[in-house]
Amino acid sequence: MRHAFPIMLRNTEAIEVWPAHLLRARSSADARSLSRARWVLRRKRDGRFLAADLATGLQPLVAHLAREPGLDAALDALDTPMPRGCPPLPVDLPLARIAERLHGLGLDADAYAARAGLALVAEPDWLAFAGLDRWRRPLWLHESTARAWHRLRDAAGRDGVLLEAISGYRSHDYQLGIFDRKLARGLSIQEILAVNAAPGFSEHHAGRALDIGTPGEPAAEESFERTPAFAWLQAHAAEHGFVMSYPRDNPHGIVHEPWHWRHAGP
Repeated sequence: MRHAFPIMLRNTEAIEVWPAHLLRARSSADARSLSRARWVLRRKRDGRFLAADLATGLQPLVAHLAREPGLDAALDALDTPMPRGCPPLPVDLPLARIAERLHGLGLDADAYAARAGLALVAEPDWLAFAGLDRWRRPLWLHESTARAWHRLRDAAGRDGVLLEAISGYRSHDYQLGIFDRKLARGLSIQEILAVNAAPGFSEHHAGRALDIGTPGEPAAEESFERTPAFAWLQAHAAEHGFVMSYPRDNPHGIVHEPWHWRHAGP
């Protein structure tokens, strides 16, 4: 049986609709708006707050809000009432913009998919709040993965093992930002692809993958495999529906990632 209605992130292709109380204000003006808001429209490309949904109506937080790409879809998501009780199962968003994103990186979607053996991954139209990650940021996951993560973490805790979420859901735009930042540091596309799946191909997009760590251990480092936490995951993660996606010598050309676990359950 599915659990009661979760705190959710409403997702559209270009804009996310966040519960206001989970956002950190970036200015005094933002703080005033967020303190009175129920929901906030947040641009996925750069994280900019676009508008606050107040009891008195929508308050623009940027100039020319009406011209914002994707605004209509975000307003439709905001205005769609959710049924009482359990929410509907998440629905995949369109993948129409993937080819454009990859073209900007000099990649062809079909050629990359064939070479890496990875499939395109759609984002869901909503994600469940699964607590906070190591840095106290909201952790968003597919609803079934959120429940599985809680069971996994709690089971580890009963065995004296502490597991931390390093990251969960990432949008296509967020993944593109990772590439942009690494390119700006001088890395080549091929160097980045050895560590990060191309935008549109990351398991994180579906909210069904977690990067997992443990206190005192650097995030997303191969040294994680020498910790009791990793040994526990190897022994017990499958009992909770999790599998390690990128072991050594995996066929996708991605480095060994002992921290990356995908929820393969329902």
